[in-house]
Amino acid sequence: MRVLVVAAHPDDEVLGCGGTMARLAHEGHEVFISLLAEGMTSRFDKREEADPSQVDGLHERSRQAARLIGAKDLSLHGLPDNRLDSMPLLDVVKIVERRVQEVSPERIYTHHGGDLNIDHGIVHRAVLTATRPGHGFPVREVYLFEVPSSTEWAFQQFAPPFQPNVFVNIVSYVEQKIDAMACYESESRAFPHPRSPEALRAIAQRWGSVAGCAAAEPFQLVRSIV
Repeated sequence: MRVLVVAAHPDDEVLGCGGTMARLAHEGHEVFISLLAEGMTSRFDKREEADPSQVDGLHERSRQAARLIGAKDLSLHGLPDNRLDSMPLLDVVKIVERRVQEVSPERIYTHHGGDLNIDHGIVHRAVLTATRPGHGFPVREVYLFEVPSSTEWAFQQFAPPFQPNVFVNIVSYVEQKIDAMACYESESRAFPHPRSPEALRAIAQRWGSVAGCAAAEPFQLVRSIV
């Protein structure tokens, strides 16, 4: 099976489904990752004020994380960080459409639409638009993931709330996820921040307890065509 993960920023892919990607890769499936925004320039008043070497460094760390996860390929699209609402949605949709044509995935993982982060919501809508079902279309399943420090910090004020109904047992892959997240030194935080190693383990354990296993990642199924 070919799987495509479409995420807004470097680290979203690991936070959202790092354990699941590691498990899929271990099981012999081909995992492709697309990161749409460059992930750093929103920390500056103007995008052009950002140090290009810092952005390049972040992208190199995303490649390291992808290798640790076992992904087959990573594509970086360099859209403006936390400024996707300044772009026509159609332009974002077309990027996703081209990536789907290139990869021909049977399954896609992407953001939940009710996140606090504006880019996450735009990527969510772009993916759903780009993957409209049609005769001969490869995508049969679409799943939404949560991103710690973004999904829960919306406090369910942005409809719809995240309501997972699919859980992937990642008990054998939690530490691989933690190791991949460690590549993102600039994005990690100390406990009790949700992006800390301790919190990520606790989140996996919490969802595991919901699903009856020691550790899990939660997903909301948009559709499955069989």
